[in-house]
Amino acid sequence: MRLNELEKIRAEKINAMRETGIEPYPTRAERTHTTAQAKQAYEEIEGQSGASPLAVTVTGRIRSIRTMGKICFAHIEDMDGRLQLFLRVNEIGAEAMKFFTTHYDLGDFVQAEGDVVRTRTGEISLLVKEFRMLAKAIKPLPAAKDEVVDGQVVQHATLQDPELRYRQRYADLAVNADVRELFRLRSDVVRAMRAFLDDHGFLEVETPILQPIYGGAAARPFVTHHNQLHQDLYLRISFELYLKRLVVGGIERVYEIGRDFRNEGVSFKHNPEFTQMEFYWAYADYLQVMELTEQMIAFIAQEVLGTMQITFDGHEIDLTPPWKRVNLREGLLEVTGIDIADYPDSASLAAAMKAKNIQADSTAARGKLIDKLLGDHLEPTLIQPTFLYDYPIDISPLAKKLPNDPTTVERFEGFVGGMELCNAFTELNDPLDQEERFLAMGREYVEGDDERHPMDDDYLQAMSYGMPPMGGFGIGVDRLVMLLTGKRSIREVILFPHLRDKDRGEDDGE
Repeated sequence: MRLNELEKIRAEKINAMRETGIEPYPTRAERTHTTAQAKQAYEEIEGQSGASPLAVTVTGRIRSIRTMGKICFAHIEDMDGRLQLFLRVNEIGAEAMKFFTTHYDLGDFVQAEGDVVRTRTGEISLLVKEFRMLAKAIKPLPAAKDEVVDGQVVQHATLQDPELRYRQRYADLAVNADVRELFRLRSDVVRAMRAFLDDHGFLEVETPILQPIYGGAAARPFVTHHNQLHQDLYLRISFELYLKRLVVGGIERVYEIGRDFRNEGVSFKHNPEFTQMEFYWAYADYLQVMELTEQMIAFIAQEVLGTMQITFDGHEIDLTPPWKRVNLREGLLEVTGIDIADYPDSASLAAAMKAKNIQADSTAARGKLIDKLLGDHLEPTLIQPTFLYDYPIDISPLAKKLPNDPTTVERFEGFVGGMELCNAFTELNDPLDQEERFLAMGREYVEGDDERHPMDDDYLQAMSYGMPPMGGFGIGVDRLVMLLTGKRSIREVILFPHLRDKDRGEDDGE
């Protein structure tokens, strides 16, 4: 390790401790209470006559040290909060006090044993009787900076640079309590989602991440190779086709929460790997799924935040059901002046877009052009929770057609805060129709387009055994966490987001 002068001094302390027979990285640690538990336990007995002293052993990272002659105050921090350590020569002796003040630094992990007391200033503290090092920190953590503004002390974040925070998430978490709280909330979101689905009779499963044929979405996959089997494999882009196989097998309500991988560009709302939840519900259609969706998201918000009213990107948003419902064709017509039903092929639609001064690739598939209209012009207007429904068949190869319109399918997407949140269908269960859809998609996309949906013969075989009518649904968990925490970048809610190599400059989309 290449160490600077400060780090060399800390490394020398490691050697000095070992020379005295003290191991700065011991194998075992002891803890009877977290910092919060110690405080709570003290408050419960404080003031009781005849109560015995509350003896505890706590552990944590040193966040502050203040030496004042024969006494020393230090704050340690664990996942529950902070607790002040109160060291006095009278309790630990002059030699131990000197050892602490000369060998212990900010960032070190320590174990301290003693009695919980309240100091003269009113702070609950641990009057330390014994202490020991658990892990010596060689590199100091970024320190908070205080600035006096109009007579008030303003504390600036200890680590502010976004790229540095993402690259060194360990340091970000260590010094920014709000970041730790954000990821605690993310865990709560997943827990609430799972509870909702479990309570509605859905069974959680796990399906393959490495797949011989990718499918379930129009996306470019990551490719890998299995050496022993001499077989190319793909990281999944969706759970869909495997989960629907399970419905064929008799699991009528099924869901999965896990990672999907798409070899695409990155932006404030896209990461190459992301967390998705998909469920499939036999004998339901997209209208029933729509109702369940708004109920689920409202439930999650209430469970995690205690309210269905949130703030996102400066907008006050109400997640309370029912949500607004807008026909996709009518929504596009309103914002662009283009009625997509009037343009049945890509050439005519591209021409109509150019006539409206909307950039369009004349070689793109019709579905891609519709997606562009939606993403660039309609989606940003959908601030309050809105379901767009009834999509062109061009961009929905796995959905069932409307009974009275063979060009349109029973599909909806949910939007909140100008951002797509979820996607759902009345699922196609006719294997012959499905086969023709796969073939049509192959013809629609140019040869070699990585987003072509491949033919999946095994999935067609599964459908041929009989697939019940069903509603299917997918939601990006990362985007839901963004929404509930008010974060505009997906990198804020992923612990270790993908970043460009340091020597290649800034990341795409930033």
